[in-house]
Amino acid sequence: MNYVLIGMPTSGKSTVGVMLAKEICFDFLDTDILLQRREKKMIQKILDEDGLESFYNIEEQALLSVDVDETVISTGGSAVYSAAGMEHICRNATVIYLELPLEEVYGRIENLKSRGIAGLSHMHFSKIYLERKALYEKYAHITVNASGLSKDELLKKILKIISK
Repeated sequence: MNYVLIGMPTSGKSTVGVMLAKEICFDFLDTDILLQRREKKMIQKILDEDGLESFYNIEEQALLSVDVDETVISTGGSAVYSAAGMEHICRNATVIYLELPLEEVYGRIENLKSRGIAGLSHMHFSKIYLERKALYEKYAHITVNASGLSKDELLKKILKIISK
């Protein structure tokens, strides 16, 4: 059994994911780090050099390579664009969507141009947000409103929900 965290960049997937894994004695896996290690370059560099479609293929292959149990998995924000990848990674998992309003996501991102946000060169950030939000809601078993919460408060909220 795994927990898969999905959501926009800055929603807390990686930071709170590590904390959650420690708290419940699970391993932790960040699929963004997995694909960067496989490609030996940062996400933004992959997007700049290889293009968006190539990045989506690379991300899907990284998702399909995951074979773990008792792991908290933090996905990249764009993982939800891969139906095959999400179907694979969400088998034997509870999917938790860390939901934030657009204004809060936008306000938290300090390095929008270099953050490695897939699709940003093709469409406005607000359109990406709306597109992904629908997909996060589609895949989520649990939605956690993370708005205004510190990482500790978000962790407590997740723990309370999953311990029911």
